[in-house]
Amino acid sequence: MADGYFTDDSILRRVVSERVMVLAGGRTLLMQAAHPVAWAGFFAHTGALDEPYERLNRTATVLNAIGFGPREEADRLTGRVRAMHRRVRGELREPAGRFPAGTPYAADDPALLLWILATLVDSAMTVYPRYVRALSRDERDALWRDYKVVGNLFGLADADMPDGIEEFDAYMRAMLHGGDLLVVPEARELGVRIVMKPPVPLRFKPLLELVNQITVGLLPVGIRRQYGFSWDPARHLALVGGAEYTKRVLLPLLPDRLRVIQPAAA
Repeated sequence: MADGYFTDDSILRRVVSERVMVLAGGRTLLMQAAHPVAWAGFFAHTGALDEPYERLNRTATVLNAIGFGPREEADRLTGRVRAMHRRVRGELREPAGRFPAGTPYAADDPALLLWILATLVDSAMTVYPRYVRALSRDERDALWRDYKVVGNLFGLADADMPDGIEEFDAYMRAMLHGGDLLVVPEARELGVRIVMKPPVPLRFKPLLELVNQITVGLLPVGIRRQYGFSWDPARHLALVGGAEYTKRVLLPLLPDRLRVIQPAAA
């Protein structure tokens, strides 16, 4: 679409258009919820636990408009989201890791918005190379720069975000090992209720188990442990060796209920 923020040549479109990118959704949500202040601002405060799939559908609609729709539609929807974020204010009721009770949060806080954006990018850069093909350094850099456009639309200034891919990688290392992330009990409930046990028909339960194993296996080790998910060498070997099976057999069978967490290409 010529008047959109991206074209068919944009690496962001090429990456998120792959059907296998549905597998990035659960990982993204679990990583977002692992930041206790982001959890309070973007999940607990906004009622995500009360209407999880409705919220996920709305998010997918906005991301789809940015990636594939006209600028006017993307601007309209992201403007609505920014207005909603400006209304979300609060304080942590209980201490969470290094964050004491009373720590203020705001959904338009650049630091929290950056974490939400970064989890989208990191999950894309984890799933795509595993199930489609490896990305070169320049492709990863181009993908991050495309996502910075997404960040701008949600209210992040260029100065709020890492410059290039090396800076982005350094930011992710700092977040994963710097002590900010802590999975609080309510976030662990989100992981079970939204990601691991979505309401799907009985016939899809075996497929769901496979998707769950992929989601768990793709999480950073520290976050996986905080959620209490079990993992062992046999599961790791199945994850590493099962890419072709996942692409050819599993993905075509997934129900739409599992796809709402990833915006569809238009």
